[in-house]
Amino acid sequence: GGKKKTMISRRFFGFLLAVFASVTVVVVTGKSNSNSNSGLGRIEGQLRLPDDTPVNMTKIILNDGEFTTYSRVDGTFDFYNVGPGVHLLDVHSHTHLFSQVKIQLLEDSMDKPNCIEYPFPGSAKKATLHPLILKAHATYEYFEKRPGFSIFSILGNPMMLMMIVSVGMMLLMPKMMEGLEPEERERMKKQMEMQKDPSKMFSQILGDLTGTNEEQPTTPTKDKKSSRKK
Repeated sequence: GGKKKTMISRRFFGFLLAVFASVTVVVVTGKSNSNSNSGLGRIEGQLRLPDDTPVNMTKIILNDGEFTTYSRVDGTFDFYNVGPGVHLLDVHSHTHLFSQVKIQLLEDSMDKPNCIEYPFPGSAKKATLHPLILKAHATYEYFEKRPGFSIFSILGNPMMLMMIVSVGMMLLMPKMMEGLEPEERERMKKQMEMQKDPSKMFSQILGDLTGTNEEQPTTPTKDKKSSRKK
């Protein structure tokens, strides 16, 4: 009976020792985690449209992807365990343009970040409060609206301009020919006929180059015969 009691007491003592060791491990682990998380900050904010409608399921990144999160149904978002330093926040939205924000976390004031907002690239910077309230500045337009009917678009067509000039020349040509002398009028008619027939035009140009189109002086044969009869 004495041996059984000693065995039971040893087992009970071993059980108590195991429980004490596990509790010690949990406490030490909790302390180490708390020490490791000390000195880290939190960045939070909300995405809204110009009419204050929250923007949900939108990707937000910190430091070009070092931290990534998505906005909730009410547009809010959080970044946890962010170290001290300067961080860059970007909103990756396919429908709206949001500001880019630079956030500075100081070791002595991790709960009060300093935030500078850049509405768009090249714009003037401005200080903003934390938690961030980021409103969309514009909506992305991926398609160009189809232009409606316009008389100026028709007049801008080169074919239409050539047609208008041709019709104007046809209307003005008779009036221009009325003021010409008979010889000039005949010459103009010949040129217009040659323009209708490309072969005649080519022969005319070739004759002008070779000199065969020059008028030959006619001999007064009838006058000679009449003078002989006399």
